[in-house]
Amino acid sequence: MPTWLIVVIVIVAIAVLGAVIWLVTQEMQRKRLQQRFGPEYDRAVKESDNPRAAQRELAERERRHKELDIRPLSASARERYAREWAQVQEKFVDQPSAAVAEADRLLVALMGERGYPTEGYEQQVADLSVRHAKTLEHYRAAHTTQQKRDGASTEDLRDAMVRYRTVFEDLLTDGADDDRHDDADRDRDHDRRNGHDHAGQDGDHTDRRDAEARDDDRHETRKTDVSPETGQHERQASAQPRTEWNGGR
Repeated sequence: MPTWLIVVIVIVAIAVLGAVIWLVTQEMQRKRLQQRFGPEYDRAVKESDNPRAAQRELAERERRHKELDIRPLSASARERYAREWAQVQEKFVDQPSAAVAEADRLLVALMGERGYPTEGYEQQVADLSVRHAKTLEHYRAAHTTQQKRDGASTEDLRDAMVRYRTVFEDLLTDGADDDRHDDADRDRDHDRRNGHDHAGQDGDHTDRRDAEARDDDRHETRKTDVSPETGQHERQASAQPRTEWNGGR
């Protein structure tokens, strides 16, 4: 076979292999983004003329999200926000429109304390989509109602409050499980260290009890391991007081 033909075959094989690797990589990227963003992936693809462009946009959201300092709330902060939300819900009874506006303001404040930028609604949606895609549609719908709240019906305002609460609770509790797990791990490590020390002390106590039990066994053995004559003499000696006592009777 001519050398040039071998070179051509090798080049074609390398090109085919590269194309296969590229296709596999793209498919893995698509599945990963689809799993990460859920319904937000379908929305981005639908709004874009090019699925590849939608995937690049979602990948860019991931990259930006990694640069953000997203942090869980402390227990005291969660309690404070929960109290404020309860006050907003109570306000809805008499002032539904104002309560919806307050709910939006409180949610944005919560985003900011978690570390999300709050410079604009569209950017908020993009940043939240990376980690809170499942509740993002609730935020969109509630925000739309809040924008036109003066002309919205009471039922629409109530629906917006429910949707705001869904997003609010998602942001409020996100990361709390990690804190509890970290605390539980620290407690287990502490118990394990203390348990190890206690186990060593218990082992020392057990060894001493075993040694004392062996000494008692050897002592009893010496008391019972006597000659027949000695044993008979001891039995007679032990019986003598009973004889004298009986005789005294």
